[in-house]
Amino acid sequence: MTLWQIILLVVLAVIVAAVVTAIHVRRSDIKKVAYMMDALEDGELNFRFQDKNKFNRTLNRIRTIFERQRQQHEQDSWTKLIRVLTHEIMNTVSPIASLSDAMARSMDENGKSELDIKAGLETISDSSKNLIGFVQTYRQLSGVAKPVRKALELQELMDQVISLNSEFIASCGAVCRYRPEEPDLVIYADEGQISQIFINLIKNALQAGAKHIDIFASMGKDDDVIVRVANDGAPIPVSAQEQIFIPFYTTKKEGSGIGLSISRQIMRGHNGSIDLVRSDESQTVFELRFR
Repeated sequence: MTLWQIILLVVLAVIVAAVVTAIHVRRSDIKKVAYMMDALEDGELNFRFQDKNKFNRTLNRIRTIFERQRQQHEQDSWTKLIRVLTHEIMNTVSPIASLSDAMARSMDENGKSELDIKAGLETISDSSKNLIGFVQTYRQLSGVAKPVRKALELQELMDQVISLNSEFIASCGAVCRYRPEEPDLVIYADEGQISQIFINLIKNALQAGAKHIDIFASMGKDDDVIVRVANDGAPIPVSAQEQIFIPFYTTKKEGSGIGLSISRQIMRGHNGSIDLVRSDESQTVFELRFR
C-alpha cells in the first residue's frame, strides 16, 4: 500500500468519524429540543442542560427567558387577584364596621338608640352573609377536583349539553347548534367537568344577548381536538378581554366572576387549554384544545 493510499484511508476515516459524530450530536440535540418543548408545554421549567457546548447554553438561555416570563405572569396574576379580593372584602366589611360604630355612638346612657337597631342588625347580617358567600365561592374556585377521564363522543356530549339548556335557550329566543367539521370526534375527558365548561359558555353567551350559538369541532395538526364556541352576542370589552380568566373578575352586575377561571383550571387539569380568540361586533369565539 502506497503512502498516498494510506493518507487517503486516514482522510476517509476522519471524514466518516466526523459524519457519524455529527449525526449522533444532531440526534442528541433533537432529543434535547423535543424534551425542552414538552417541558415548556407542561409548564415544567426545573431542567437545565450542562453548559458544555454552545447549543446547550442556547437552550438554557431559552429556558431562562420562559422562566422569567412565567414568573412575571404569575406575579401579575397574583397582583390582580389580590386587588380583586381586597376590593370585594373591603366592600363587604366596610358597611359592617361603619354601621356598628354609628350604632354604638348613637346609644345613650339609658340604652336607647337614635338609630333603628333592627334595620342596622339586618344590614350587618346581610353583609356578613355576602362575605360568607364570597368565601364559599373562593373555596369552590380552589377546590376543582382531579378529572376522572374517559373516552367521550363529542356528538353525544354536545347533544346532552344542548338538551339540558334547551329551555333556557328557547326562553332567550336563541338557537344553539353543534356543527362538527369531522364525524365521530372523541375526547378523553371528565364528562361532568367538560359539560360544566360548555354550559357556562352557553349561559354567558345568552346573557350577552346572543341569538345564535354555534359549536364547531375539528382535528388539529397535532392530533388534538379543537372546539370553538361562537356567538353573536354583545362583544367583551377590549379592556376586559385580558382579565376575564382572572378569579372574581366580572363585567356582569350579578356575576360571580369564577366561571371562566374554573373553566381554565379544568382545561389545564386535562392538559388542554381554553382561550378567547375573538370578540368583536360580529362574533365572540372561545377555543378549547383537548390533547
